[in-house]
Amino acid sequence: MSLDVTALRAQFPSLDTGLAFFDGPGGTQTPRPVADAIVATMTGPLSNRGAVSVSERNAEQSVAAFRAAYADLLGVPAAGIVHGRSATQLTYDFSRHLAATWRPGDEVVVSRLDHDSNVRPWIQAAERAGVTVRWIDFDTTTGELDLDSAERALSSRTRLVAVTAASNVLGTVPPVRRIADLAHAAGALLYVDGVHYAAHRLVDVPALGADLFVCSPYKFLGPHCGVLAASPELLATIRPDKLVPSTDAVPERFEFGTLPYEMLAGATAAVDFLAGMVPGTDGTRRERLARSLAAVHEHETALRQRLEAGLRELGDVVTLYSGAVDRTPTSLMNFAGREARAAQIFLAERDVLAPAGSFYAYEPFVALKLDAALRVGLAPYNTAEEIDRLIGGLNEWTAATARG
Repeated sequence: MSLDVTALRAQFPSLDTGLAFFDGPGGTQTPRPVADAIVATMTGPLSNRGAVSVSERNAEQSVAAFRAAYADLLGVPAAGIVHGRSATQLTYDFSRHLAATWRPGDEVVVSRLDHDSNVRPWIQAAERAGVTVRWIDFDTTTGELDLDSAERALSSRTRLVAVTAASNVLGTVPPVRRIADLAHAAGALLYVDGVHYAAHRLVDVPALGADLFVCSPYKFLGPHCGVLAASPELLATIRPDKLVPSTDAVPERFEFGTLPYEMLAGATAAVDFLAGMVPGTDGTRRERLARSLAAVHEHETALRQRLEAGLRELGDVVTLYSGAVDRTPTSLMNFAGREARAAQIFLAERDVLAPAGSFYAYEPFVALKLDAALRVGLAPYNTAEEIDRLIGGLNEWTAATARG
């Protein structure tokens, strides 16, 4: 079933401004039901968690509903869902937790395709533990991850491999399952940054082979927070520093201090919104998520193809770096003799928002020898008319700058 984009867009107050948002990889717009869930939780009876009063039970229910929702979204048990302020914070936390067991001579493997939040925490933890860092490269021509370099990087001393499920700048979707098999054969854990991937594909953490998987609800219509998914059995083996009176139960042992119940409610509402994007109430929430995200993938792929056709009409003036066979609807580009930030400003003056920068993708930009580039990221609420506005703006800008 196809996506009813008109009906979908009516749920987003920010779209009434007439702005065309192509900045989804940095954070999507928020539908009204998500905001309503946050407000209802904050303004209803609310206390710290407990079972005595209605306000305590409301807090308890917000936590339970959040874990159940992300269990359905990510394909793991509810006891394997950990809340965090952000994916970056969760990765830093778990890099410290896991590095406590590393010893000199051990190795960790990171990828040059990744956002820096899945690189620097592991490098810094490795430096503190006296552990060797090895690298997986990518092909700067195609954007594909180099599996040969992944095999070379692994050894019997590898303790952890960190890799993205989708590049936040190139859109590349690497073969995570194959990397997982290589990591597990070496006796290593696989930590997967799914922040960009979860915004565009149905996640199945066990099928990916990820031991630990992080994502960010604000990348898929929710509030600003992070989620880590893992098997409860694995989490039980990881011992974080914690306060003496705080619970040692999994997953609560990893969540420090009082949880933001209103953010949990908003994050839960985002999952329910995703599950309801295609009409119909039959099936489990996981099954409805599968239907909705399949429709989103079809819609976003059609828009990406329209975008790429328009970019081809610009000719040699544009360089498109996103060329992997399997990729999300995110495109990175530059323009001959022109600054990407100038394109951003020109488009913004026409209510088309496509950011320029390096987007914390430090290693990919070093490999590509770039300082900045324009990123066009599509979301479910984007339309063909908005793609045409973007291409029209780029045509106008390149023509004007060619005339000097």
